[in-house]
Amino acid sequence: MAQNREFLNRRLHSLLGVIPVGLFLVQHLVVNQFATRGEDAFNKAAHFMESLPFRYALEIFVIFLPLLFHAIYGIYIAFTAKNNVSKYGFFRNWMFMLQRVSGIITLIFVVWHVWETRVQVAFGAEVNFSMMENILSNPIMFWFYVVGVVSTIFHFANGLWSFCVSWGLTVTPRSQLIATYVTIAIFIALSYVGISTLFAFI
Repeated sequence: MAQNREFLNRRLHSLLGVIPVGLFLVQHLVVNQFATRGEDAFNKAAHFMESLPFRYALEIFVIFLPLLFHAIYGIYIAFTAKNNVSKYGFFRNWMFMLQRVSGIITLIFVVWHVWETRVQVAFGAEVNFSMMENILSNPIMFWFYVVGVVSTIFHFANGLWSFCVSWGLTVTPRSQLIATYVTIAIFIALSYVGISTLFAFI
């Protein structure tokens, strides 16, 4: 019974990491990319997102609750999982370990980012270009964001590979190899989007 519950929890953890959390990450990166078009373009995109109907319900049930479960169960996995060299091989074992490390870094970054943006809104702040410009004007915070963004994107892209395996989408060695190349390409593409956005604010 306990094994079945853990199996279901891992499947749910994997699913929520892609849908909806992963999709929200991609959407968040795309919206933030408007910063590369200037302050006005970013502010309009941010205002559009803030004006969505049922915004708070969407944030709670589509973002925060799935993210909370994924984070809590992810911490459990990170501190209980063991590498399996004989099963995964050298490269995949590194990816396995980096997935756990990037998960912890991502959690720290996301908590801080939510505090600096969403929580501050409750105290009267406005999420706009100037807010991010002020945050990233500090070199330490800028590089903290670079590490956090890259770590988050890696965690998502590499997690896609695990998702495809655990949900039976890639069962053969060839399909898993193809998935590796695809997820690496996703990591590179999204990292470019994320980092170019950060530079746009400074």
